[in-house]
Amino acid sequence: MSLTDSVVYQIYPKSFRDSTGDGVGDLRGIIEKVDYIASLGVDHVWFNPFFPSPGRDNGYDISDYCAIDPAMGTMEDFEDLVAALGKRGIGVMLDMVLNHVSTDHEWFQRALAGDPEYQDYFYLLPPKEDGSLPTNWVSKFGGPAWAPFGDTGLYYLCLYDRTQADLNWHNPAVRAQAARVVNFWRSKGVKDFRFDVINVIGKTLPLEDAPAGTDDRYMYTDGPLVHDYLRELSAASFGQDPDAMTVGEMSSTTVEACVGYSNPANGELSMVFSFHHLKVDYANGDKWTRVPYDFAALKRILNEWALGMQAGGGWNALFWNNHDQPRAIDRFADPVNYHVESATMLATVIHLLRGTPYVYMGEEIGMTDPAYRSIEDYVDIEARNAYKELTAGGMEPQEAFAVVHSKARDNARTPMQWNAEVPGAGFTTGTPWLRSTNQGAVNVEREEAQGRILPYYRRLIALRQELPVISRGAYAPYLLEHEDVLAYIREHEGSRLLVLCNFSAHDAEVPVPEDFIAARILIGNYDGNDSSRSPGELPAADRLEKGALRLRPYEAIALLA
Repeated sequence: MSLTDSVVYQIYPKSFRDSTGDGVGDLRGIIEKVDYIASLGVDHVWFNPFFPSPGRDNGYDISDYCAIDPAMGTMEDFEDLVAALGKRGIGVMLDMVLNHVSTDHEWFQRALAGDPEYQDYFYLLPPKEDGSLPTNWVSKFGGPAWAPFGDTGLYYLCLYDRTQADLNWHNPAVRAQAARVVNFWRSKGVKDFRFDVINVIGKTLPLEDAPAGTDDRYMYTDGPLVHDYLRELSAASFGQDPDAMTVGEMSSTTVEACVGYSNPANGELSMVFSFHHLKVDYANGDKWTRVPYDFAALKRILNEWALGMQAGGGWNALFWNNHDQPRAIDRFADPVNYHVESATMLATVIHLLRGTPYVYMGEEIGMTDPAYRSIEDYVDIEARNAYKELTAGGMEPQEAFAVVHSKARDNARTPMQWNAEVPGAGFTTGTPWLRSTNQGAVNVEREEAQGRILPYYRRLIALRQELPVISRGAYAPYLLEHEDVLAYIREHEGSRLLVLCNFSAHDAEVPVPEDFIAARILIGNYDGNDSSRSPGELPAADRLEKGALRLRPYEAIALLA
């Protein structure tokens, strides 16, 4: 399966399926559900980290890159999982967290013990002459980005949690270790890799303060060395596999940088994740705020990235949801009054765009944010830190919780809802590590029996693999100024596809280009536009009036000319 035809399913192993009853997901549990994964029609599965970890950042604080966390299983379990997916034609994508390691990692511990070789694996700096920290950078999880390095008088850089020490990629030995880690997993049959926050590995030396009034992220993000390091890593590891598929998570990035990362001619990565479209409900760029999302900004950003990546020969990873984001259905639609329509409309936007769609577990059945009532319901350190900072700053606890509840990463980490059982939702026979709240209304068993969301996802995935206009077609915007509808056109070798998606809870009228007047409905998310029918079976003219189409609330429809 080529890059353009592929669809990726993301699994957060801790929350997918627990085979032992201890409340934590594991590899054997995933093996039990391989047939379900295959039934979706996806080509690859991206697994969040299941390596040994203290768990301060839910597995992204890795203490051993080349082993399996005992809570998740054994290396034999992993080999069986690769084989089970491989028999069904599904590739395995592993999450490589190579910007930082846990402070429990052997490298950091040897550095702390005084080994100069390993001390050069990290950014260790003395305080400034006035005794202040080496730079004024702020941790992405709150607080300073520096922590004391034992009793040495030095500080180590930690852009995320203070137990996640940034690796010094200027050191060739660190870059060699990164390639060794990737090659270890290649030897286990893995060809696909996702690289966590990979565009912050190219920090410019010397590390310096951000000028007053500027965002410190731009002091260490998208540095020119990132391209050099990625090319070196590719040549030494995954680039040796012609059919390898790689994706980089790009923090605070630009279209220009991402064209460079993903243009095949550069020999770096296959595609990139960017997050600007998921910040349109941040007040003044601040995540921990609660404001209505800006639909005009959402459209503008999606369009700019689609056009910019296309013009530069880059490739987008397309997504609404992942383990770090609250559920998109709660952010951008109406899961209460239009649950099915909201879920399928959002899916239509992503799956018919130019790029590679990613489906985050539970998205395909319309899972929503949990109905939590207290900060104690959350496990994630980022959410808890944010709540502390908001209340310490004078915000009332109730409002602070409402803000955190709207943005918390744990919203997406609740266990996969296989059935209506309480409390485990078919995920576990024990007590789940994080509880679900609406498995009675939303679960796989119910969707398989009578649902409309799961069949719609399966149809969208199949269409990408059937129609070159979806997998390879050029992108062009349509109706950019419409206040309720996101629309675009795809075109390939004479085939044209018009995609219309209503983001509002009221009807919205859209003019239809003349060449689509005689088109047929390829797929639609309302009854009467049955997504199980063959492409071209439903004439669009049946819905048109004076060259316009009236979209119902959260309706999505695609016309094929």
